[in-house]
Amino acid sequence: MDQKPTISRDQSRTSTKGRRPSKGLGRDVVVASICGGVVALMVGASYAAVPFYNWFCRATGFNGTTQVATSAPASGPIARKIAVRFDSNVAPGLPWKFEPEQSEIEVNIGQVVTVFYTVTNQAARTTAGQAAYNVAPLTVGSYFQKINCFCFTEQTMAPGEKREMPVVFYVDPSIADDHENDGLNTITLSYTFYPVRDPVVKPLASGENDKRKGNL
Repeated sequence: MDQKPTISRDQSRTSTKGRRPSKGLGRDVVVASICGGVVALMVGASYAAVPFYNWFCRATGFNGTTQVATSAPASGPIARKIAVRFDSNVAPGLPWKFEPEQSEIEVNIGQVVTVFYTVTNQAARTTAGQAAYNVAPLTVGSYFQKINCFCFTEQTMAPGEKREMPVVFYVDPSIADDHENDGLNTITLSYTFYPVRDPVVKPLASGENDKRKGNL
């Protein structure tokens, strides 16, 4: 009688071991794909976080970001007064002298006020800069409303040029309803001018920014 071929245990183990690497390789590919997807998601989220953070600050006043208004408050000024201090800074690489004409003023909450900063380009070449800004305490950013500000646009200065730059603002009367700010006596408005490496070429200004305008 013919005997059926038999497979030894050693041969069976050998054949089984030969199949395992393919399973392990497939598992590694799946894990690598998942990890790559997670990394791509994290990178995408990090890029998306920057504009979202900027939008969030503008919408809520978080981190002392001031708000932009188009007109005076409908309710008008109230009797409560508050001091507003003005701070100025210039980042390294920008040869400008930058300072407020007044270091501090006292205003009625809700009163529209115009103040001026003076900027001088101390270089023998045309330079450009743009101002970043915030207020302190950081929690009052949502109440500090700007109607007009030099910080909204890039500023280009000719060699030796001196310019007066206005800021038109008011403190929103709704701050009086925020009892966390009942003891608030002073707000500091701070600017820092940063150099612009590739300024936008613009025609010569007509000098409108240099003309003093009264309070709105």
